[in-house]
Amino acid sequence: MAILRVALDVPLNTLFDYLAPDTEITAQDVGARVLVPFGRNMMTGVIMEVTAYSSVPSPKLKHAAHIFRDVPPLPEGLIALFRFCSEYYHHPLGEVVMNGLPNRLRSNKPFTRKVPSACQYGLTLTGRKADTSIIPARHIVKHRLLARLRESRVMSISDAKQLSPRAPKALNELITLGWIEEIPFAHPATPVPAAQALQIPVLTTDQRNAVDVIAPEIGEFNTWLLHGVTGSGKTEVYLRLISLVLRQARQTLVLVPEINLTPQLEAVFRARFPTLRLVSLHSGLSPSERAAGWLQAQEGAAEIVLGTRLAVFTPLPKLGLIIVDEEQDASFKQQDGLRYSARDVAIFRAKQAGVPVILGSATPSLESHYNAVTGRYLRLRLSSRAVKNAALPVVRCIDTRAAKTKESFSPPVISALERCLALNQQSLVFINRRGYAPVLLCKSCGWAATCERCASRLVVHLRDKRLRCHHCGHQERFPNVCPECGDQDVVPFGHGTQRVEAALAEYFPGARIMRIDRDSTSRKDAWQHMLRDIHEQRVDILVGTQILAKGHDFPKLSLVSILNSDASLFSTDFRASERLFAQLMQVAGRAGRAGIPGEVLIQTEFPDHPLYHALRQHDYDLLAQTLLEERKTAGFPPFVYQALLRAEAPKIDTALGFLTSAVAVAKALGEIEVFDPVPAQMARLKGMERAYLLVQSGSRKKLQAFLGAWRTKLDALPSRKVRWTVDVDPMDF
Repeated sequence: MAILRVALDVPLNTLFDYLAPDTEITAQDVGARVLVPFGRNMMTGVIMEVTAYSSVPSPKLKHAAHIFRDVPPLPEGLIALFRFCSEYYHHPLGEVVMNGLPNRLRSNKPFTRKVPSACQYGLTLTGRKADTSIIPARHIVKHRLLARLRESRVMSISDAKQLSPRAPKALNELITLGWIEEIPFAHPATPVPAAQALQIPVLTTDQRNAVDVIAPEIGEFNTWLLHGVTGSGKTEVYLRLISLVLRQARQTLVLVPEINLTPQLEAVFRARFPTLRLVSLHSGLSPSERAAGWLQAQEGAAEIVLGTRLAVFTPLPKLGLIIVDEEQDASFKQQDGLRYSARDVAIFRAKQAGVPVILGSATPSLESHYNAVTGRYLRLRLSSRAVKNAALPVVRCIDTRAAKTKESFSPPVISALERCLALNQQSLVFINRRGYAPVLLCKSCGWAATCERCASRLVVHLRDKRLRCHHCGHQERFPNVCPECGDQDVVPFGHGTQRVEAALAEYFPGARIMRIDRDSTSRKDAWQHMLRDIHEQRVDILVGTQILAKGHDFPKLSLVSILNSDASLFSTDFRASERLFAQLMQVAGRAGRAGIPGEVLIQTEFPDHPLYHALRQHDYDLLAQTLLEERKTAGFPPFVYQALLRAEAPKIDTALGFLTSAVAVAKALGEIEVFDPVPAQMARLKGMERAYLLVQSGSRKKLQAFLGAWRTKLDALPSRKVRWTVDVDPMDF
């Protein structure tokens, strides 16, 4: 009897063997979901291999309960991608595979598709050639559907239901067989007015050069770094290249770092390609919506897939191009479970499929910049803005040692905001801290409100009269008196978006102010409504966090004011300067994008800092060269390759004890630089004490060989009460 080797969502780096059920099993079942007994429970896994032998004695092998054939099995290329991620990130294969599936496909129940009403069905090439006699005669509905489709070529769901109420189920089964496919309604051709036809912009010289250079090599693997200043029209380059891929009947995968960037980009794509099927995949969708989009991509029906980092694991049988927009963004790195970089996985996937991958950014990560400088990536520059007469904004630093602030605002910023209001132009106040104030202090005894589960202070949310931890979600009521000394003089200290919004309302009582942060955009569709209000000129002043920093095009926005940016200048994180520069350059780039002169005001106590000097010059290369020299001297990436062993336990001594044992094992393996274990920067998170251990090497190959051997030894270490994980290419310390 055939043996199924199954990947299960358990933290064990092995496949599990099961006897195949009585149904016929073939190699084509590799990639199918299967229901199996595991301990006292039933679990759904994925068949990774079908073999005739097992190292487990036959009497101990259990039978698989059921093989799901409700959707096509995972393709071979996607299984290979999962194996790569498991090996490179040293994470159990079963967790990698199940992480890549939509939630609806991880359940122990068959997946039933909800058939959309606005859909047509047609025979595939396979369906037209198929021998219908192999379908049992008792399946009358299937025979009727196939006969009707051979006569009329297409059929709507309402027509199918007239044949039988059971038609939707039969249609799904025929889709799974590959005989029928969903097709979009054919829209009648309508003449495009001349004014509307001009909406497709004329390419700038830099854009045309980028398209002309990539187009001849669109059918082969290369990693292109599209380095364009803010507003230079990187999206238009994407659209032209996607158009080339669509003419070849191939699919495009577009990755963006955040959910909030998908609506605007989706609208642009739909406007350019109105008759094509585009699906969005991100965590803001319902489980059914995500599964439906994932399956459309797997079946080749979705020509464009737009999504956040998890979309990199979407099955795409006709993949022709991968685009990673804002490739420098730290959101592409998963920070729990499988700690993968979607950008790096996308590059591997493009190489695996033999298709180009485009990394787009105004401020590339230092790793990508270094790879371009050394010739590993091919760099193309867009050095000017795409809109005629739209220049890069003028950046000025306001020395807050001389120009004192009141409620976070210096007099020059208030004057600039007044000018914008008088000219009926929009302005943006950027402060990357939500809530009313980051700290609640007692002036008498110095007490500060802290989270009982994390090594962090509670953030004041004054409107709700609540204190909240932005790390674990813990909430408390706002105290009337100091819990330490009983003094009533308990006051918020510092500024967040809510406090800045309140201050602006006092300065400009007639202005229409909109706050945009995670709190204000948490309701479904709130962000889309906010974008509409901004574009339709129903907002004068925006107050926002990094949600507003990248990817958005606000034509009437002429002023950006940046508050409280100095905090990152002296961080212990060696990536802090790179991240701050990228963030400030991105948010500065929101100003002056449509012919209106743009101005950026940065309040700082260190106006002569090299970072601000490079920002005033809009000179990314200047700062990148400086930072690369510093990293080379210090021995930091991209000149070395790193991995972080993270451990957490109820007590810090337990976590450090485990890491100390890991050090001994690591040093015995040799050839790798091993640092001492230390408590994490945030030593306590969600009630657990955390510590980590850094290892690094000048050779990626040596580091990977070491990690493979080390991981095996770590699995054998006593780790009671310790949770640990290996983080390859860590972004966060």
